[in-house]
Amino acid sequence: MPRTAHEILRTSLRSMHDLLDKAVEGMTAEQLNFRPKEGGVSAFFSLWHYVRTEDNIINWVAQQKPTVWLEGNYHEYFGLPRTSQGTGMTAEEANDIRISDVAKWHEYQQKVWEATDRYLASMSPEEFDERKVTIKPLGEMSLWDGIYGVCLSHGYRHVGEIEYVRGVQGLGGLTI
Repeated sequence: MPRTAHEILRTSLRSMHDLLDKAVEGMTAEQLNFRPKEGGVSAFFSLWHYVRTEDNIINWVAQQKPTVWLEGNYHEYFGLPRTSQGTGMTAEEANDIRISDVAKWHEYQQKVWEATDRYLASMSPEEFDERKVTIKPLGEMSLWDGIYGVCLSHGYRHVGEIEYVRGVQGLGGLTI
């Protein structure tokens, strides 16, 4: 059972990753790309945005190394933006974010989850509060606020968006 803030964050991110995995499990490219007529974004846009954000924060911002996205040339494979993760996109730009190869996407997503877990396993708990990072467009914050506030909390929001799109399509919600 986790006891420190560091352990709680690592366990919580694993749990949220599992929820995101389950939220899109079994969905086809057509279902992931579906956009509700009521408005909003597709399940894939929401997922892409979140995973790309975590990849950027954990790899580029926190470790100052290339993202999984760039190292694996996923941007080229999918024909999606090289460095953008959707923040500030217009509705038209967001609608252009589509998936065709779901298996390849899941490969990328799992590599990001693994990179996050490896990084959290390697860092000292003191680093969370002492280290400052800059996350655009949010500004400077503690590493803790970057990972907890932007990665973890933000991820749960996107689980909800994906569940909504699942429901509109009659796919049902998550079974936990």
